[in-house]
Amino acid sequence: MFKKSFLKKIAQNENVSLNFLEKQLKSGYAVIPANSKRNILPPAIGGGFKVKVNANLGTSTEKSDINGELNKLKVALECKADTIMDLSTGGDLAKIRKQILRNCPVPLGTVPIYEAAVKAEARGRGFEEMTFSDIWNVLKSQAEDGVDFFTIHVGIIKEFLKIIARKKRVGGIVSRGGAIMTRWMYVNKRENPFYENFDRILDLAKEYNITLSLGDALRPGAIADSSDELQISELMVLGGLVKKCRKRGVQVMVEGPGHIRFDEIAFNMLLQKKVCDNAPFYVLGPLPTDIAAGYDHITGAIGGAMAAYFGADFLCVVTPAEHLRQPDASDIRDGVMSSKIAAHCIDMLRFKDELEKDRKLSTYRAHRNWKKLFPLTLDETKARRYRNASIPHSKDMCTMCGKFCSLKIIEKCNLLK
Repeated sequence: MFKKSFLKKIAQNENVSLNFLEKQLKSGYAVIPANSKRNILPPAIGGGFKVKVNANLGTSTEKSDINGELNKLKVALECKADTIMDLSTGGDLAKIRKQILRNCPVPLGTVPIYEAAVKAEARGRGFEEMTFSDIWNVLKSQAEDGVDFFTIHVGIIKEFLKIIARKKRVGGIVSRGGAIMTRWMYVNKRENPFYENFDRILDLAKEYNITLSLGDALRPGAIADSSDELQISELMVLGGLVKKCRKRGVQVMVEGPGHIRFDEIAFNMLLQKKVCDNAPFYVLGPLPTDIAAGYDHITGAIGGAMAAYFGADFLCVVTPAEHLRQPDASDIRDGVMSSKIAAHCIDMLRFKDELEKDRKLSTYRAHRNWKKLFPLTLDETKARRYRNASIPHSKDMCTMCGKFCSLKIIEKCNLLK
C-alpha cells in the first residue's frame, strides 16, 4: 500500500517505531489518508498515535468566495490542523477543490454527495432524481483530483425510514448528507445507492488509495436524541462495513456522534471501538450541551477531550459559528485552537514529549522567561499580542499581579532554589 521509505518518514514524525506503525496499519487500527496521486507527508490517525484535528471549510449556496476559503485554509494550517475537509456547495466546486488541493500540504477530505446533489440541481432536476451514475462520476473525478479521504453516508439504509417516522426525533437529521440520502430513499423507495454499490466504491478507493470515512448520517443533533435507536442502528451497519473495507484492503475510519450527553460520551466511544473492531474514530465534537450558541468551540473542546480520553482518535473542529452561520477565518482559528487544546490534554497523558512541553513552559513562566515561553504555547501569535498589549515596557511582570507578582515574592524566600 505504501513504500517503506514513506512509512519511515511518517513513523519519525509520529515518534513511533516503523514496526508499530506497520502493525497498526495492517490491523486497521490506524489509517494514513494519502491519495496515490498526491505528494504529501500525512499524519497517522488511530490507536497508539497522538489525537489528530480536522478543520472544515467550504463555500455555501449563500456565500461563495474562493479567496475567503483559501484564507481560512491558511489560518487552519497556521494553527496546525492535521487535515482539512472541503464541504463546498456553492460556486464552481471542481475549481474550488483544485485550488484548495494546490494550497493544502495536508490530507484533504470531501463529502462527494454534496457535489452530486449540487450538479443534479444545476441540471434543473432535484437531487432526488440523481442516479448512482451521477454519484459515481463525482467520486471518480474527485479521486482523479487527488482527494485523500471521502465521507460516505453509507450506513443509513432504507429500513431506517420506519424508525425515523416512528421515533420523531427532537433534532431531526442534522447531517446534510444524511438528510439528502433520507429524502432520496423516501422519494425513490429504493435502497441507499452508496450501500447498494459499496463494492464498486471499494474498488475505486483501493485504486487511488483513498481512505473511506464512514459518515454518521444519523448522528444526534440534540441532547434529547443522544444515543438513541437511530444512532446505534447506523453504528451497527458501519461495523459490518468496516469488515468489508478491511477484507478488500481499503483504509477505513468511522465518524461518530454530534450532540451527546456528557455522561454518555465514554459509553459511545467504547461502543464504537467494540462494534467497529478498533477502527479509528472521527468525532464531531461531541457537543455535550445544546445551549452554547456562539461558544460551541468550547462545548466541542469539552466533549472532544472526554471523547479522546475514552478512545476517539480524530477530532473535527467545531467553530463559534456552528449552527449560526458560515464560519470566517477568525472562527476557524478559534475552533482549531480549541480542538488542539482538547487533543493536547489527552496526548500529554500518553506521550512524554507532549508532557515535557508543559513542564518546560511552566519552568520558563516561573522565571518570567518570555522569550523561551512563547514558542511553546499553542497560539504563539495570540500570546505575544496579549503580552505586548498589556505591558510592553516590562519583562518581569504582568498587569494581573504587577508588583505583587507571586512568583517574584516567593523567589525572595529562597525556597525554590
